[in-house]
Amino acid sequence: MIYPIIFALFFINMMTDSLVLFDFTTKTPANSWQIVDDGVMGGRSAGKFFIHSEGHGVFEGKVSLENNGGFSSVRHGFQPKSIAGYTRLIIHLKGDGKRYQVRLKSSQSDYHSYIAYIDTQTDWQTVEILLSEMYPSFRGQRLNRPNYAAVQLSEIAFLIGNKKAEDFQLMIDKIVLK
Repeated sequence: MIYPIIFALFFINMMTDSLVLFDFTTKTPANSWQIVDDGVMGGRSAGKFFIHSEGHGVFEGKVSLENNGGFSSVRHGFQPKSIAGYTRLIIHLKGDGKRYQVRLKSSQSDYHSYIAYIDTQTDWQTVEILLSEMYPSFRGQRLNRPNYAAVQLSEIAFLIGNKKAEDFQLMIDKIVLK
């Protein structure tokens, strides 16, 4: 049979052309992800991050508009990685039907992030984002700078801030560059 051989070659090619940024398991330390809520500005939103018993990262909580609040985020910083040649961010996740931002930073010292919006479903889905379409933003304002050059990466984050009070839950399985 030739089909198993073709599938194996396709799978090997797919794996060599990708960079796994994060693949959650039951042994993943949750403390490598940090919550940053609007409390840094006096708000009352409260997010948390933990590893589900099935091995998925879970970002959940409540966004509050009290005291000029309105967002919750979770971020994972790491030593800068060269990502030249990768063009897409692929995320396998399960949402709650709400809109989230995916945020990348070239350097953790950058004041701005490069963002893209994702609209989640209540079933598992694979989201694909073109890195070149991620635009620079700081405190909700688009900056007059070029889009993400995708040369270096040192942080990935997820943020919810839909200008309304709401509960949220985002389950993340795997984050890959292709």
